[in-house]
Amino acid sequence: MPTEAPTARLDPRPRRALRLAFGTAACLAASFGLALPIPFIPPVLTLFLLAMRNQPLSLKASLGLAVLAAVTTGGGLLLIPLLRYYPASGVLLVALCLFLCFGYALRGGNSLVSTFLIIGLTLVSATGASAFAIALTVIEALVKGLLLTSLCVALGHWLFSEPVGLAEPPAKPLPAPDETAWIALRATLVVIPAFLLALIDPSSYVPLVMKSVSLGQQVCGTSARDAGRELLGSTLLGGLLAMCFWSVLSLFPHLWMFFLWMLLFVLLLARRLLRLAATRQTLGFWLNSAVTLIILLGQSVQDSAAGKDVYTAFAVRMGLFVAVTLYACAAVYLIDLRRLRRPISAT
Repeated sequence: MPTEAPTARLDPRPRRALRLAFGTAACLAASFGLALPIPFIPPVLTLFLLAMRNQPLSLKASLGLAVLAAVTTGGGLLLIPLLRYYPASGVLLVALCLFLCFGYALRGGNSLVSTFLIIGLTLVSATGASAFAIALTVIEALVKGLLLTSLCVALGHWLFSEPVGLAEPPAKPLPAPDETAWIALRATLVVIPAFLLALIDPSSYVPLVMKSVSLGQQVCGTSARDAGRELLGSTLLGGLLAMCFWSVLSLFPHLWMFFLWMLLFVLLLARRLLRLAATRQTLGFWLNSAVTLIILLGQSVQDSAAGKDVYTAFAVRMGLFVAVTLYACAAVYLIDLRRLRRPISAT
């Protein structure tokens, strides 16, 4: 019995679950309370950051995020003239950049940096190709979102710090070098269709781009055998949670209730993401479910504030999410099938 007590005290997962839930909920409430442009982006960034890192951001890392935002948005702005006047070449260049970003993360690079680069690259270039003013709105949303994310992450770590004397977790095994290019290729193919739709109507398809980025990351750790359950299952669960959330929020629509309900819902997902509750699903499954919940719910709140039909818009958006998820499943299956057949055809 005495040997079990220190282990229980050193178990970091309860604090991490509380940190993840509180940081995400606080960022969501602050983002909507401050009426930031595209207010669902900051909580999604906070969710990614708290799920990928167990240590607080240093001052140097926070400044690095600001530099990263500048590089990301600057790269997206440079692609706008190419997408306007030479669209085919522009799309191919964006696809190449996405391939390099996914490959960088798969080879052991900083997955957080890769995520921010992908989001900025796709959102800024797609919206700017339609109207430069929309691109400036996206840049404003990303910069303000990163600042708010840094504050919420720091607050979460201050309230729920890591236990003292905790050993560093083992490094995540990397895929074989010959598989990295295939995995990066299928992740790129998942993001490109949503990017093309955003080129047509950026104001309507920004949520779809964020969803496809989340799917692209999930695809990096999913096999063809598990793609249907992992990708489609997490999307449907996120949609179901969003409907339940909207139903309970409608009983008393208030910013504080928005914060408290998000705290509860993300905490339930974080318990399974961190294996505090028994589950057979992967970390990517629960993370993608949380991302889907935040995006769908954030857009529904914006639709309600704009006087739109929330239920019709939700049904259309959910249909698009399911469609892009089914496409992602097909891309994983076809790319893996091609990869497995390649050695046979070579002999």
